[in-house]
Order: sequence, then C-alpha cells, then structure tokens
Amino acid sequence: MFFLVVLALLFCTEAQDLQNVFLLHGSDLHLDVKKSVVLDKKTDFFWKFNTTNYVGKLSYNNEAVLFDSYEGRAEVFGRNFSLVLKNIQHSDSGYYTAVVVGGQEQSIAEYKVIVQDPVSRAELTVDHLSSTSDSCNLTVTCSTVEFNISSTFRCDAQNCLQVEEKSLNVSKYFSSLIVYLQQDTIFCNHSNKVSWKANKKVIKLYCEIKSDGISVCVVKTVVFSVSLIIMVIAVISVHLMEKKKKQK
Repeated sequence: MFFLVVLALLFCTEAQDLQNVFLLHGSDLHLDVKKSVVLDKKTDFFWKFNTTNYVGKLSYNNEAVLFDSYEGRAEVFGRNFSLVLKNIQHSDSGYYTAVVVGGQEQSIAEYKVIVQDPVSRAELTVDHLSSTSDSCNLTVTCSTVEFNISSTFRCDAQNCLQVEEKSLNVSKYFSSLIVYLQQDTIFCNHSNKVSWKANKKVIKLYCEIKSDGISVCVVKTVVFSVSLIIMVIAVISVHLMEKKKKQK
C-alpha cells in the first residue's frame, strides 16, 4: 500500500512538471529552463524532441550545436539554455525535454507542445421561430465544419433567457463552440487555445414583445408592411393610368 501511495505521488509530480504549450501554426516556439544548470568538461546539455530526436546541445564552453533538420530554424542559447524553434509546423507537435547528461541523464524541463491552426468563423442561423400571446421563442444553431450546437431562447416583455441547449461534439481537439446570450444579443463563439472568432445576432431583429403581452415577430411585420406598400403603389399606378386614358 505504501508503495502505491509513493508511486501515485511520483506520477502527480511528473504530471505537474509537464507544461502544455499551445502555439499558432507558423509562429515561433520559445521554451525556457527555469532550473539552474552548471556544465563542465564531462557534462553536456541537450534539448530533445519526443525522447529520441535531438534538437541541439550545449557543451561546457557554451558552444551551440544543432542537429539535422533543425539547423537554420532553431537556436539554443548558452546564457539561459532556452530553445527557440522558428516557423513551427504541425509535425513539431510533441514532447520537448531539456536534459543534462554527465555520469547520468537528468531531465530539468519538459513541455508538451500542441500546434493549432486559427479557428474558422462559425455560422449562426435562426432555425425556428414561434410565438404565443406573451412570449417569442427562437431556436438557433451555431455550426462549424467539425461540429454544431443548438440552443433555444425565450423572450417576454421584460427580458430574454436561454432555456434549452442541445449540443453535438461541442469540444474537439482542444477547440470549443459556445452559444450564449448577452443582453439582447446571441453570440456564437468558436475558439481554441490560440485563436477565437465570434458571430452574433440581435434578438430584436427577429422577435419583439409588446408591453401589453402581445407577441409580434418583426420579420413577419416587415414582410406584411412591404407587401401592403407594394399593393398601394400598384393601385395608385393603375388609377393614374386610367385617368390619363380618360384625358386623351
């Protein structure tokens, strides 16, 4: 039992030492070493990628050596042992470890790097509109190529509330999709750790509640008003044409 407790504590310590770093595709990665490092003739410092690939090393004279494909796109600094990797790609996602190698290997910093693309703009559409004598209901869908989320909002004469939410895959690959209400505006927010984009719609453009409790859908009212105006213009035009014919 004691051995299991110690093992659990060691696992927790390792998990706490590992730091997640989210980075925008094409940007530069900068990793630091916060522990003190002292090198001598028998001790070298390395940055490793995914435990088996070496990015670069420093010897006791602080001379930096970069390996293979990292030449020209990486730098290891002797002053603070930090690593800079330029124009990072998705293939650069993985584990980066700073180690000191002498009589034995000692890990002094470990990072998990996740490279992400900017998120796409989410589409926000009104799927359903219904009304009663004292309220108006809107069902909206916020969607991207990968997933979508639907939510229902109810408005009365005083305020609007989010009453129901049906979601599908609202979180995937460290990105999320959220629909929320702020005052009289519905927001659809698509985000990940490195970027976010929002879409919004004002509820009053679709549904307005009169203070006497009668629900009026603005869109329907506008359509009716335009139709009425067109009819009036048509009647007047016919009347003027007939009047001109009589004058001739």
